Amino acid sequence: MDRFVSTFTNKIDAKGRVSVPASFRVVLERDGYMQAGSGAGGIYCYPSLDAPALDAGGKSLAETIDGLLAGLPDYSDERDELSVALYGDVQVLSLDGDGRIILPEGLRAHAGLSSAVTFVGLGQKFQMWEPAQFEERRRRAREKVQEHRKLFGAGTRLPAGGEGGTGGARE
Repeated sequence: MDRFVSTFTNKIDAKGRVSVPASFRVVLERDGYMQAGSGAGGIYCYPSLDAPALDAGGKSLAETIDGLLAGLPDYSDERDELSVALYGDVQVLSLDGDGRIILPEGLRAHAGLSSAVTFVGLGQKFQMWEPAQFEERRRRAREKVQEHRKLFGAGTRLPAGGEGGTGGARE
């Protein structure tokens, strides 16, 4: 697997450590950011720009951020602001031999994390949420998907002369 998928909730121990889901560690390893079997390496992690959550990932996430920045003019305010908002707040979290990271207090405060973390796969990155906050986020996301679900099939056309004979969008 080369994408972060699924949702997992793990406890934070008294020292602020939490286990990164094994399937996420596999993605990080394949991404080239973690050294296979060594526990060395880490995770890029920063406060989400638009949610009480943490955005995290490996080399692919860093390359995506680089690509966003490369699309902006050198020395522009927009590039500088995006650099500060993303790279300025990044912390590289090391994984120990048991696949755990220590979540620094500043990151925990941003996401309201105290006793547990919900890891949410988002493809090339993942997020870490306070479990109840994530459940609310998931509920809102599902509502929006239900409201807009017809848009997902809007580009799919029936063959000419097919059912209904109009070649219109499927519902």
